[in-house]
Amino acid sequence: MKGSSTSQSELSGVLDQLNKASSAEDFFALLGVDYDPKHLNVVRLHILRRMGQYLVSEDFAGMSDADVTQRCKAVLEQAYADFLASSPLDQRVFKVLKDAVAPPKPQNFVSLTTLK
Repeated sequence: MKGSSTSQSELSGVLDQLNKASSAEDFFALLGVDYDPKHLNVVRLHILRRMGQYLVSEDFAGMSDADVTQRCKAVLEQAYADFLASSPLDQRVFKVLKDAVAPPKPQNFVSLTTLK
């Protein structure tokens, strides 16, 4: 858009910027969400996956970029809070964790036929 005062970052929108982000830190910086680097280092992929799960149900059609940004920020904050309150195993956002089961408990079963 020649002659327009709109910057390229405004044209691309927050969703395009998030799509181009290369790290979890980029997501937090773009949306202005505070985080603990030590915690983020442990659960970064889980947080981003959960954010994606939340965003799937969102409809941004017709929303201003500011509204989209605020909604994305709220979703990232919620995803981050999920993993502050519980572990990745509790949340199970990845298939490998969904399929994981607790190790079998030892059986204390004694058959009546063995008690002769």
